[in-house]
Amino acid sequence: MQAATPDTAIPIRRVAERCLAEIDDMLADIDAAIFEVAPVLAEDPTLAAESRASSRANALRMLTTLQRRPGEPVPRGAPLETLDLARALVRRGIELEVLVQSYRRGHDAAWRRWMDVAAATIEERGELVAVLRESSALLSDYLDGALDAAITRMQQERQDLFSGELALRAETIRLLLDGAPISADRAGRRLDYDLDAQHTAVVLWADPPGEAHGVLEQTAGLLAAAAHARRPLTLPAGTSTLWAWIATRHTPDWDALHKAMSHAAPGVRAVLGPSRDGPTGFRRSHSAALAAQRLLGDNPDGDRLTAYQDVEVVALAGHDVQQASEFVTSTLGPLCGTDPALATLRLTLRVYLEEGGNAPRTAERLHTHRNTVLQRVARAESLLGYRLAERRLAVSLALELLHRLGNRALMTRPG
Repeated sequence: MQAATPDTAIPIRRVAERCLAEIDDMLADIDAAIFEVAPVLAEDPTLAAESRASSRANALRMLTTLQRRPGEPVPRGAPLETLDLARALVRRGIELEVLVQSYRRGHDAAWRRWMDVAAATIEERGELVAVLRESSALLSDYLDGALDAAITRMQQERQDLFSGELALRAETIRLLLDGAPISADRAGRRLDYDLDAQHTAVVLWADPPGEAHGVLEQTAGLLAAAAHARRPLTLPAGTSTLWAWIATRHTPDWDALHKAMSHAAPGVRAVLGPSRDGPTGFRRSHSAALAAQRLLGDNPDGDRLTAYQDVEVVALAGHDVQQASEFVTSTLGPLCGTDPALATLRLTLRVYLEEGGNAPRTAERLHTHRNTVLQRVARAESLLGYRLAERRLAVSLALELLHRLGNRALMTRPG
């Protein structure tokens, strides 16, 4: 790939500088295009985060090179974030075509944004045509190199994954999760795991994403020890996600698990499925844990350890995030603002409703005075425009959705 001519180097630098200044807008276009063609990435919060990180790393590498060395070819290869995404796709059983389609659709979105910025930056038509011709070649050359590197990583990861002990474990777990006709005895021998026991599935992930299997495995071990169980059965499900199962003869003690989680490495979060018996329970507990992780994974302020039964109602009500958001904003109205004072009112109201309207117990939980609680409740009712008794269930659900979903529950709020 030849460098651009001296006549186009300066305008290419100007376009790159402007794109860098508007990088968030460009990335919003890229992510939207990728999630449209590859919804499997958008549906999983961990994969969505890794996809966004990959897009940002690629855009920054491309634009920064064009700004600093305008017109020169961008070094071929993929950033680490893209290689992480490639590994994660293989570990989730997602086909190569998803990576190819998402990469090309993201490139198309980036190119459209680049053309718009170039047209708004360069007035002379001949110069604009030359810049677009040469920058198109530069972007395409970079795309080909980065995509080749990502495909190579996926092929290597697939080879590593589907050879030896990990391959057998992954295959057996997939059969169990798919409800395939494999006996519990045979699967248990393959996995060295007691499938006749009671199972508590765990989904663990690192926030922010990154190569974290060591600390995730360690955390799974902490939870298993707290449940008085053998070592957990684990399966990597991405570069920063781990699936685990804990086999016990009794339902684990929640307080013990919560205490164990406090010793986990910073940034590690986990959700627990309900404890269920046998191979069917193995599958159902995992399905519930995945549903909870999809619900909570995009909220960085969520609890470090969450049990599915604590969010089951929210998981059902929040299955359609768009509808849930509309319900939250229409129910809570002015209480949906981002002002810290409003957050305090919401917290007080949520605890007050959990305590059945008992102000002294609410005050004890919030470490404040009973009169302060009553004042906050009165202020919240004034903002809502109705008394809590009139819509107690709706307000309780809306507050819980907002607490669990975080900013996603406010995404449709006008203004």
